[in-house]
Amino acid sequence: MNDKKILIVDGMALLFRAYFAQNYDFRRTADGTPTNAIYGFTQYLFDAINTFEPSHVICCWDMGSKTFRTDLYVGYKANRPEAPMELIPQFSLVKEIVAAMGIPNIGIEGYEADDCIGSLSRRLCADGHVFVLTGDQDMLQLVSDRIHVVIMKKGRSNYAVYDLVYLKTEKGILPHQVVEMKGLTGDTSDNYPGVKGIGEKTALKLLLEFESIDGILENLDSLSQNIKSKIENDLEMLHLSRTLARIHDDVPIECNLEECLWALPVDSVKPVFDQYRLGSLLKLIS
Repeated sequence: MNDKKILIVDGMALLFRAYFAQNYDFRRTADGTPTNAIYGFTQYLFDAINTFEPSHVICCWDMGSKTFRTDLYVGYKANRPEAPMELIPQFSLVKEIVAAMGIPNIGIEGYEADDCIGSLSRRLCADGHVFVLTGDQDMLQLVSDRIHVVIMKKGRSNYAVYDLVYLKTEKGILPHQVVEMKGLTGDTSDNYPGVKGIGEKTALKLLLEFESIDGILENLDSLSQNIKSKIENDLEMLHLSRTLARIHDDVPIECNLEECLWALPVDSVKPVFDQYRLGSLLKLIS
């Protein structure tokens, strides 16, 4: 049967977004543990479940800052500030909440959540339609006829849902060209530079003409001397940036679809929600 609808959640993207949306809120447990981020996270999660009505839900997590990408490039994400002190104790609490809801927590040492999401998406789209809930535009490389990437926008229940048509209309590129764009332009948030002096507009023009970085390199002599020189001067970083941008979809994840079936166990989850002052959120979910 192919009528399943599988929601794969980018846990860190939701948690950080929730923290910064709720950092004015000094919600705490009786022992003083902050719970504002897990409160916001659960709101976002329930909003998405109500909107997309999945039959299955999975949550993926980063497992520390050291990955194969930091081994490849020491500067990868080196510009990221330390997590706020108030957020740190909520990293483990949120996984406890997710598990209490009957949702599997997935993460593998040495890989990013993106790689787990990519691997699960490719595998599970054979069983139904996958919806990836994230704020990360890198995920757009996963879009296919059976994988939709749901980018969270400002405010609650405000989404841009990318399928193949919307990606082409909105960004002017195909899914595989998301990686090629990052190779050319780099990514300031992940702290890798791409080709110095090539911005999004030039990269898009090149990709529309030559389709890929390989296509561009095969036609270097037809480029302007200015663009050609920039690429030749940064050839090594061009290839490295493309490698850093590419989501691995062959991560060895054990995940049984039956374990991901969405059915909130209200009786067992209520005491956990009450413990962390989340009880009022249960009325949001049907």
